Amino acid sequence: MLFLLATAAIAGESQFHNGGFESGLSGWRLWSRTPGALTSALENKNVHSGQTALLLEHPAEQDWSLEPSIRLEVQPGDLVELNCWVKVTGGGTATLCASTWDAEGKVVAWSAGEQTVSEGADWQHLQTRVVASGNVRQMQPRLIGHGPATVWVDDYAVVQRGNVHALRSREIPATLILSNAMLDVRFNTSDAACVVRDRRTSRAWTQKALANDCIVKSASTDIAGRLRCDLFHAGLGLELQAVLHLGADRPELVVELSARGPLPASLGFPHPFQGEPGDYLVIPMNEGIAYPVDDAAIPPIHLIAYGGHGICMAFYGVTDGERGQMSIIETPDDASIRVERVDGRLLVVPEWDAQRGEFGYVRRLRHVFFDRGGHVAMAKRYRAYAQQIGLFKTLAEKRKLNPDVDRLIGAVNVWCWERNAVSLAEELQAAGIERILWSHKQSPDTIRALNALGVLTSRYDIYQDVMAPTNFARLQWIHADWTTNAWPNDILRDRRGNWVKGWAVEAKDGGMIPCGVICDRQALSYARDRISADLATHPYRCRFIDTTTAAPWHECYHPNHPMTRTESRRWKMELLRYVCDENRLVTGCETGHDAAVPFVHYFEGMLSLGPYRVPDAGRRMSEIWTEVPAAVAKFQLGHDYRLPLWELVYHDCVVAQWYWGDYNNKLPALWDKRDLFNVLYGTPPMFMFNRRLWEENRARFVQSYTNTCPHVRQVGYQEMTDHRFLTPDRSVQQTVFANGVLITVNFGSADHRLPDGRVVPARGFLTQGE
Repeated sequence: MLFLLATAAIAGESQFHNGGFESGLSGWRLWSRTPGALTSALENKNVHSGQTALLLEHPAEQDWSLEPSIRLEVQPGDLVELNCWVKVTGGGTATLCASTWDAEGKVVAWSAGEQTVSEGADWQHLQTRVVASGNVRQMQPRLIGHGPATVWVDDYAVVQRGNVHALRSREIPATLILSNAMLDVRFNTSDAACVVRDRRTSRAWTQKALANDCIVKSASTDIAGRLRCDLFHAGLGLELQAVLHLGADRPELVVELSARGPLPASLGFPHPFQGEPGDYLVIPMNEGIAYPVDDAAIPPIHLIAYGGHGICMAFYGVTDGERGQMSIIETPDDASIRVERVDGRLLVVPEWDAQRGEFGYVRRLRHVFFDRGGHVAMAKRYRAYAQQIGLFKTLAEKRKLNPDVDRLIGAVNVWCWERNAVSLAEELQAAGIERILWSHKQSPDTIRALNALGVLTSRYDIYQDVMAPTNFARLQWIHADWTTNAWPNDILRDRRGNWVKGWAVEAKDGGMIPCGVICDRQALSYARDRISADLATHPYRCRFIDTTTAAPWHECYHPNHPMTRTESRRWKMELLRYVCDENRLVTGCETGHDAAVPFVHYFEGMLSLGPYRVPDAGRRMSEIWTEVPAAVAKFQLGHDYRLPLWELVYHDCVVAQWYWGDYNNKLPALWDKRDLFNVLYGTPPMFMFNRRLWEENRARFVQSYTNTCPHVRQVGYQEMTDHRFLTPDRSVQQTVFANGVLITVNFGSADHRLPDGRVVPARGFLTQGE
């Protein structure tokens, strides 16, 4: 039957007969959310095939749609394939999809089977397959878009491919069971979803099948207690095999997926576990965040596992504060997660991305179930996993190789562009700010003088952005640290051979000109040349490498240096290893990712949740904000959302800091609260100032340092062993460290009395055991 479906995919005829616009706009309808913003014209020069294509112009910021006037009658399991060719210019996107409708004419999904493309020089093929779920009776093919764009459309085709339920074996059982001393797993062959009952708590953790396009063709258990099944993912046209097995003495369920051939879009499988009202998601977005599953304020979000602007550790979970379920992504190099709202509750969908267009290697996910401990237990389970796979190296171990590491512990990170750094550093130390990481580059004599003061001297460096030299005359400024010689032979190329666009730079005419991105496979040689020459004359003790762990692991299609994301990660780590080990430099990197833990000492940006920084934080670093954006107050500094997940796993391995566009004095109204988070997490502050700001706020800078850094010095080498919410509103929190230090912080507006009678002042803290 699968062969018949595949044959139909070749031989089927489109249900719509003006997909090439040879009959003009007959049978098509257009819509835009901004009235009158979408215009159309027939095009006979820029076509994909035939004589005509459709040209759409949409200058507005909102969404638009193009639909053929055909609505298909379907039954559950019916498979509809959509194809079209598009070319996109501008900042917007184009998405091929279908809206689905139930028997009463109510919409089920507005954009099922989304396949999206953005700007590209050539025609791009969009294809999607949509399977009708149990309540769907009609399907409307669509092409939708968002944002300003010019879009050419041609060869739109709609083909019905039969019903996927015909693929199921008639002898397949309805359910299969796996069990051990702690868990009972029921696998439903109707939708490939599991229900896992934890015998210790009797809680059942239920997976939610979000679509009806993953068909179980056959399934069985073997003598070794493994559940094996053959699946067909109709939406992707992909045959895959799944193996599920339980640990003999652990509450853990491992899922392994394998397939051959192309992976045309991300695969969302296995299905996500759904929480109950009152539960919260546990997401290691930078330092960490908790999303209540029934919080309507949280929009959907997609987070990659292969870069700092995603999840910085390869796990996620859901808990009621004690009982919980977490998933460890054991193959994260081509993986991501998607937080979605289903039936009014948030859940996390794991997704597998292609490896250079193919499914590639076996993908593995480990589900872990907890009877107690909540997010702390999850972090500790991941800590053990990190130790097992070699990601773990403590600061104490790193200090043995480089004694200058000790200068980092309890030091404030100072970003200051004043020329007379020595006199300013002397003023800071005289005022009581004794331990300093000075991050801006200096002359050799200034570095020596700062070294003599005990300052940890550092400088900025970068091995990512490469600007075409032909653009230099158009720019407002030229970055001294661009690896210009990498253009054009050593930059990333995408699968169409186009150079990959990176950071955009301001032009003299007010526009923005994008840099290229150096291929990670090529970057190390440029670092070797620059750093060795620099250190020959400049006796730095530290170096900050921008973007390496913030930017995603890249694929490269350049014929001279092709690269998978796995290879990208390895080359990025080789760059950091060179800086850290070969040059014996205290090493920092941007935002952070735990792949780099063995090779770095601090991350700038780990404390700052990426989506919730002030707008344009990476460009307007030195601008002080007197008004607090709502998202910054609610999430970035929201004590009821933040979790110290990074500290619970890696506090004794890497120092976490704020981002250089999100430092302690960035928003004066939140300065006190940032200091409290630094105290609670045992992490140092960051200051950015010029002489005027320093002189105007000297006492406040000293207060920030004295409130935080002495405590950070006490716990800087210690594991964070526990984190507790002491009040239902989470306004009073407590952390515990391996040396017995206990820190209690009160974010609330009223004093809080502890069981021993001690009082934690409003917006204050208490320490014990120092």
